[in-house]
Amino acid sequence: MLRYISMRILQAIPVLMVMSIITFAIIQAPPGDYGDFIRANMMIQGNATADAANRAAEAYRETHGLNDPLPVQYLRWVWGIVTEGDFGMSYAYNKPVAEVVAQRLPATIAIALTCHLLATLIGISFGILAATRQYTWVDTVLSFISFLGMTIPRFLLALIILYILAFQLNVQEIGSFYSTRFGGQPYWTGFLDFNWGKLWNLIQHIWPVIAVATFGGLAYNMRVMRANLLDTLNAQYIETARAKGLGEGAVIMRHAVPNALHPLVAYQGVVLPYMLTGEIEVAIVFGLATIGPAIIGSMAIGDVFVTATLLLVLGATLIIGNIIADVLLVLLDPRIRIGAGA
Repeated sequence: MLRYISMRILQAIPVLMVMSIITFAIIQAPPGDYGDFIRANMMIQGNATADAANRAAEAYRETHGLNDPLPVQYLRWVWGIVTEGDFGMSYAYNKPVAEVVAQRLPATIAIALTCHLLATLIGISFGILAATRQYTWVDTVLSFISFLGMTIPRFLLALIILYILAFQLNVQEIGSFYSTRFGGQPYWTGFLDFNWGKLWNLIQHIWPVIAVATFGGLAYNMRVMRANLLDTLNAQYIETARAKGLGEGAVIMRHAVPNALHPLVAYQGVVLPYMLTGEIEVAIVFGLATIGPAIIGSMAIGDVFVTATLLLVLGATLIIGNIIADVLLVLLDPRIRIGAGA
C-alpha cells in the first residue's frame, strides 16, 4: 500500500507541473496587469495626471519583473516554490502569497469537509431509503429533493438565502465568520473550558454556505446510491442470501449496501474539489474570507501569483482526492487488493 501511494504521488508531480503551466498561461492571457490597476487607481482616486500614473505603473512593472517574458516569470515563480517554498509576493495584499493562502485555506477546507461529510451521510441514507421504498411517497419526495439539488444553481440558492436574511429577516453582520463581540475571543479559555458561545455564533454565520454546498452534494449521492442499490438488490447473490433465511435488513445492510457503495467511493476523488467550488460560489455571494473571494478579487486586479497558487491548490485537492478514493476502494473491497497482487 505504501509503495502504491508513493507511486501515485510521484505520478502527480508532472501533472501538477503541466497544470501550473496551463494555469499561469491562462491567467496571463487577458490584456493588462497589476501595473494597469495602479495606474487606474492613481487617476481615479488619487487625481494623478496620466503621465504620472503611467510612470508609476511602469516603475512598478520594472521593480516586480512584470515586463519580463512570460516564460521567465513562470520559471522564477516555480523555482521559488521548489527551492524555498516561496509562492511569490501578493501585489494587492503586499505580503507573501503563502500567508494569504494560510489565512484563508484552513477555513475553506474545514467548510468543504463539513459539507462533504454531511452530503455523504445524508445522501447515502436518503438513497437507501428511496431504493428500499421504491415507487412509494418516500421515494417520490426524496427524488424531488434530489432533482432540485441537481438542477438549481448554487449561486442562485445563495442569492435567495441572502435576500431573505438581509431584506426579509433584517439579519446583520452577513459576510463574516463571527459577530463583533466574538471576533477576538479564543475557543479554549482553559483545559476543559470550551467557548460554546463562539462556536454557536460561527454556526449562525456559516450555515447558509454549508447548507447550499451540501444540498448539491447530497442530491448526487442520493441518486447514485438509489440507482446502484436497486441494481444490487436484483442480483443473484442477494436472492441467494434471502433464500438462506437472512432477514431483509441484514441482506440490505450487510450484502447489498457495501457493493452499491463502490461508485460513490470512486466519486470521492472529485468530491472535495466539487465541495471547494461549491463553497467558493456561495462564499463569493456572502463575502466570507475564504479562497473564493480571493480568487475572484486577485483575477480582477491582476494579482497573478495569488490566483495561480490558489488554482494550483484546487488542482492538488483533485489529485489527493483521487488517491484517497483509490485507497478507500481497496479497503472496502479486498478483491481489488487481490487483483492488484495478481
